[in-house]
Amino acid sequence: MKKINIFCLIFICLISKTLANDNLDFDKWKKNFRLKALSNNISEKTLDDVMTSLKYLPKVIEYDRYQPEFYEDTKTYVSKRTSVKKVKKGLSFYDNQKELIDNVERKFEIEKELLLSLMGIETNYGTYVGKMDILSSLATLSYDKRRSEFFTNELLILLKLIDTNKIDHKTLYGSWAGAFGFFQFMPSTIDNHAIDFNNDNYIDLKNPQDAYASAANYLKKMGWNKEAPCFYKVNLNDKLSKKYLNVSAKKIHNKKKLKFFKKYIDKNDQIDLLDDNLNAAIITPDKDIVPDAETLNPAFIVFDNYEIILRWNRSLRFALAVCTLKDNIKNEL
Repeated sequence: MKKINIFCLIFICLISKTLANDNLDFDKWKKNFRLKALSNNISEKTLDDVMTSLKYLPKVIEYDRYQPEFYEDTKTYVSKRTSVKKVKKGLSFYDNQKELIDNVERKFEIEKELLLSLMGIETNYGTYVGKMDILSSLATLSYDKRRSEFFTNELLILLKLIDTNKIDHKTLYGSWAGAFGFFQFMPSTIDNHAIDFNNDNYIDLKNPQDAYASAANYLKKMGWNKEAPCFYKVNLNDKLSKKYLNVSAKKIHNKKKLKFFKKYIDKNDQIDLLDDNLNAAIITPDKDIVPDAETLNPAFIVFDNYEIILRWNRSLRFALAVCTLKDNIKNEL
């Protein structure tokens, strides 16, 4: 027992020393970052308002490093995020914001069920938008060397948004990675696509008006086509070369026209009704992730709209869940 206590004491001391060193180095980083921000035309006033409150957040590094050893299978993942309860909550939110959501749908030509689906999966209709100090999170990830360039750029963009009075820095609480609001926008997404829809000279992505219009604007600019399909689950025969199977969301490869894949798909009435010239690809999201997963099952044929959702979030399962919840909500509207 004494050996265990001694070991714990040594471990605590090592952790404390590491944290102290990180805090010291982080203070040095802040001084250097301030100079970088000034050279990027961020005002002294904004830096004075923000920099003193920036803290090194060890938890953010833990979250960034965390790589789960086991992933639930696609059926489980999608089912959890597209439940009857989720659909009912989405319909309730729509009932309370019907005029706004219908108006956004007409203006941007983005289906309300897609917007409801994305909000439902991202933040459970605004009930969980994250509680992390976004400025400190981004600063911590900028200080950290693993993806410093990316997060430094995001932090500079956010400071510019604060500097130009588009965002109130006192409201910036969200995800550990710096995403914010009902639809979890990163600063660069806010800068490029967010809209002051209610014309109050301020972008508030925790306000349904600005949030819904901003999400719709983002999807429209990415090229979402409300007349086109997203994906279909398919049964593949073993004649299809394995090179056409996509197991990663980083980049969908070996895309072909739908007519190419039809001969490898067992009878599917829904697919038979589609235009043969649609761009398509095959994904098998469980393979190489779920232990002992079959090579050809589950399999999905995906289209351009599916890749639009991948640009929102690079996850094969996330995109499947979004389009599934979208269809489930549509069936109840």
